[in-house]
Amino acid sequence: MSSTTSPSWVGLVDDVIAEGVVGKQWRAAFLAVPREVFIPEVIWREAGDDLVSLRRAEDPEEWLRRVYGSGYVVTQVDDGSPAGGEGRGRVATSSASRVDIVALMLDAGKVEPGMRVLEIGTGTGYTAALLAHRLGPENVTTIEIDPELAAHARAALATAGYGTVRVITADGARGHAAGRPFDRVLSTVAAPQVPNAWVTQVRPGGLVLTPWSSPYQPAGLLSLTVAADGTATGGLVNTTVSFMQLRDQRIRRVTVAEVVRDTDIPDISDTDLHASHLCNDGHARFAIGFQVPGCQWEYVPATGDDGRWCVWFLDPVSRSWARFAYQPGVRRWPIHQFGPRRLWDEATAAYQWWTNAGRPPVTQWRFTVTPAGQQVELVNPIRQEQGTRAGELA
Repeated sequence: MSSTTSPSWVGLVDDVIAEGVVGKQWRAAFLAVPREVFIPEVIWREAGDDLVSLRRAEDPEEWLRRVYGSGYVVTQVDDGSPAGGEGRGRVATSSASRVDIVALMLDAGKVEPGMRVLEIGTGTGYTAALLAHRLGPENVTTIEIDPELAAHARAALATAGYGTVRVITADGARGHAAGRPFDRVLSTVAAPQVPNAWVTQVRPGGLVLTPWSSPYQPAGLLSLTVAADGTATGGLVNTTVSFMQLRDQRIRRVTVAEVVRDTDIPDISDTDLHASHLCNDGHARFAIGFQVPGCQWEYVPATGDDGRWCVWFLDPVSRSWARFAYQPGVRRWPIHQFGPRRLWDEATAAYQWWTNAGRPPVTQWRFTVTPAGQQVELVNPIRQEQGTRAGELA
């Protein structure tokens, strides 16, 4: 019995279908494409703050368990050169996505037999193989910027029987103009700014589907429909996906220690607005992210028995920061702010704006991509009094 037909894998695929993540038409592809062919012999797993290697030859059972499990599999760290000591990785730079996330993208892309698809971000080649199984390899083109990843995917596709899929080693942000028009552009890497090249390479009525992110709001799945005039409009159809980012658009996540210095002398104030209102609600985070550009936040849980914890707001470019310090049993909490920006003030103003606009969900924002760039606007905001606040951070 092969791994693709093992009861656990069949059960996982059927669960994804039963949950409505993807239609039954994709079941045959998930059961036919051998996932282990596309996963490199060395994968990576978390070990504290680092990523350590797991070699198939050293622990084949654990390797297979992860490959055919419900989670994602890290397949490259630090762009192929582990930056940590003793060969440890610091940052995951390529992965095989969770099966349900792959299924979600295929379903949201409304991919049907006969369509021509351009995939951005080949990675392991697994998603390209799923597309090839259903559409035919001649209808799938995939682009990967990393030569080693592209070579691995090319070999894996050939081994699995999909060797005529076009695997191009190039910058995916530029697309593949020579192959246009495509019916779909499916990006498996997040694009905070959707490249107009993708729009110009899709036929009118076709779709551009890509993960989207901002420093404040990590991820969402954006679907854009291309119009006859060469523009594309749409919005987020999901806010739970998480992908790597286009290399030239990477949002560098920073630690508190990289921004905050012992010599900083902050301004101190207090607030009755709990930080959970700015951090727990994905719809609020989306709105704040647009109005407070460059701002990241980090929750630091309590380490002692006094129940105290904090949230940091960080801007590495201006080296501005703010700190919300939670103390139990009080209704006003101290705020420390430092730098040319007052990040807490900016974030709370953005939150108040979102509240007054009727707490619009992320689906109420419209994205438009033109040759001039990407614009985002709120559709039909409703003015109202501040409503029920979000739950608190734990």
